[in-house]
Amino acid sequence: MDTNTQVELRSFLDEWNSDPNGCRQIFTDLKSYLEQKNDIEFDFVSRPGVTYSLRAARSGQDRPLFVLIDVIDEDPRWLSVCFYGDMITDPQEYGDLVPEGLMGEDGYCFDVDENDQALVGYICKRLDEAYESTSS
Repeated sequence: MDTNTQVELRSFLDEWNSDPNGCRQIFTDLKSYLEQKNDIEFDFVSRPGVTYSLRAARSGQDRPLFVLIDVIDEDPRWLSVCFYGDMITDPQEYGDLVPEGLMGEDGYCFDVDENDQALVGYICKRLDEAYESTSS
């Protein structure tokens, strides 16, 4: 992530004051979880009033990302964590299938609107799957 993007992300997080459902903490926890992996590149796309998107890709992968973590700019803010449909499994069927909804491809999105640690753990397993699928 270039310096300007880092500053924009830090500013966004610093200004995210109201967090009654704990989604700011979950967002930062997911980002930290991803930072522990090798060869990760981040991008942050800010669309105030709509979404703030953290995009993670593995260096050299064919697609522009393997996960998109959207902060939906409503009151209160909530998260939608999206993956390409062919990069993950969803054995518990917690995700919503979004036909052609992720960069024009089928995806799965997991909505997080409260601090549900079981769901966060489930999403972390999907992060691992998506990350590993980029190496094949």
